[in-house]
Amino acid sequence: MPPAPRSDLPCGGLDLGGTKIEARLFSPGLDLLDSRRIPTPTGGLDALLEAVADQLHWLEAASGQGAALPVGMGLPGVIDTGGGPAFAANLPVGGHDLPGALRQRLGRALPLLNDAQAFALSEARGGAGDGAERVAGLIMGTGIGAGLAVLGRALPQIQLAALEVGHLGWPARLGDALPLLACGCGRSGCFETLLSGPGLSRLAEHRLGVAVPPEDLAQRASHDPAAEAVLTLWADLAAELLLTLHLAQDPQVIVLGGGLTRLPGLLDRLAAALAPLRLGPLPLPRLALAVFGDASGARGAAIHARDLAPC
Repeated sequence: MPPAPRSDLPCGGLDLGGTKIEARLFSPGLDLLDSRRIPTPTGGLDALLEAVADQLHWLEAASGQGAALPVGMGLPGVIDTGGGPAFAANLPVGGHDLPGALRQRLGRALPLLNDAQAFALSEARGGAGDGAERVAGLIMGTGIGAGLAVLGRALPQIQLAALEVGHLGWPARLGDALPLLACGCGRSGCFETLLSGPGLSRLAEHRLGVAVPPEDLAQRASHDPAAEAVLTLWADLAAELLLTLHLAQDPQVIVLGGGLTRLPGLLDRLAAALAPLRLGPLPLPRLALAVFGDASGARGAAIHARDLAPC
């Protein structure tokens, strides 16, 4: 058994996204004390490092702890913690040793966590997965990503690539009903191409002849059988990804986050699609909506940094 997670220190988290860098300061009990959001700069890696440094220094000053404050950062993409090149579609870090560049600019190590891993960890500690030994998080928004927390801790990773499930291929048994679309990763048929928010609009265009935003599609589904059929097909695809998480990682609960969780009746729709896929007598994981929402990225990164702090 790993040592019990630390709970005696304030901590800070940074959530680095394509449009904003959010800093959040938490008390020892993980109550939010303060937050600050700035836009993500578009001027390349040096500008990004300056913005991260600005947010870090704000956290250090606001806490009164200075460089002793545990601070972590969550971000999308694949980051090689061993010094290899990074990849993130919406950030100017491609081909760079991001951990090394941060260490050189900041003068301190900044623990990094994939944003979906940060989400899962946050929900495992006081959120929708609190008390479960294995908590999976699935973010369904602009993209698709998953994370896993085990015994209240982030899943150890080398390149932050584990559970990049948006880039798994969807199963052949759904092939006749789905368009084979190119993905931003360079391949075709990835879950993300149809399961994300933009992907659901593409699926609507394939079936209805016109791209429909997810929220409008949900409204139409109440009186339009064709729109309802699109949502049913989308739920069938989502259930296949939930089944993959279930069989590969054996979570007791899968917590859902991201913009698509605002679709009416989402949990019931997904549970109904997942039930027929059950493997023999194996119990299916509980599905739940996230408690902390947009705060989960910074919150999970802060928890991770505090867990790594020396006793």
